[in-house]
Amino acid sequence: MQLRTLIFTSVVLPWILSSAAKDEYVEARKPKVKISSGGYTLCDNSLEENYSYYEDFFFLQRDIVNLPDYGFLQDTDPAVPKADGKLPTCLLCVCLSGSVYCEEVNPEMSAVPALPKETAYLYARFNKITKIRNQDFADMATLRRIDLSGNLISEIEDGAFSKLPNLEELTLAENKLTKLPTLPTKLVSFNANFNKLKTQGVKATAFKKLTRLVYLYLGNNELTAVPQLPESLHVVHLQNNKISAITDETFCKGNTSHYIRANLDQVRLDGNPVKLSMHPNSFICLQTLPVGWYN
Repeated sequence: MQLRTLIFTSVVLPWILSSAAKDEYVEARKPKVKISSGGYTLCDNSLEENYSYYEDFFFLQRDIVNLPDYGFLQDTDPAVPKADGKLPTCLLCVCLSGSVYCEEVNPEMSAVPALPKETAYLYARFNKITKIRNQDFADMATLRRIDLSGNLISEIEDGAFSKLPNLEELTLAENKLTKLPTLPTKLVSFNANFNKLKTQGVKATAFKKLTRLVYLYLGNNELTAVPQLPESLHVVHLQNNKISAITDETFCKGNTSHYIRANLDQVRLDGNPVKLSMHPNSFICLQTLPVGWYN
């Protein structure tokens, strides 16, 4: 028994103590690492002296959490096309189940990016897009909504939207347009508020043939006349333009007092030089008078 005690105290116990001390020392000297979705972050400055100890750990974590290989995605994923020869659209923007969000893109986006074929909703607001070309939305039959608000668009080629068979909502507000292109026939909502639209830049039948159009927003432009309006309209905003006159046929049918325009329940003409009191029969077919403040 004494021999066993002597061996334990003189050999085993020092070994245990030294091993425990070593483990404690190593644990204390390990670099503190925080793992996040963007990679790892060292929490002290001991990378160099601990590098050999943690070498395998660093390379393992880097391989797992590092950013994806852009070149690999470009070469193998047909749903992520290139945009202007730079990064694929779905790395510049956010692509979620048919929706593409390209809002305030940095670096500045000056043209419509190439879109995945299944795109149904595009939100490219508050960028530096200056022109819409025919090929920007070519073969995009799935598109249902396009929002290009807050860009610098001054020109749209005439066929840019006309071949989108399922487009229902088109928003071009807060741009620099002076004229409109041909619009798709299935539009339900069209918004071109805060542009520079002129009457000579809007075809006489630009909206008349849109038999599904419910919401039409043309406020804060430079129109001098009310365009022809389809019977389907519920809301038309024409405030803050340069409209100086209307007739009995602008909203109604002047040759009959039996015609009632049942759908149109909100008209805005405030902020125009037209004096509504001079045209008492212009709204006789409507169920409500124009809203807004008038002189």
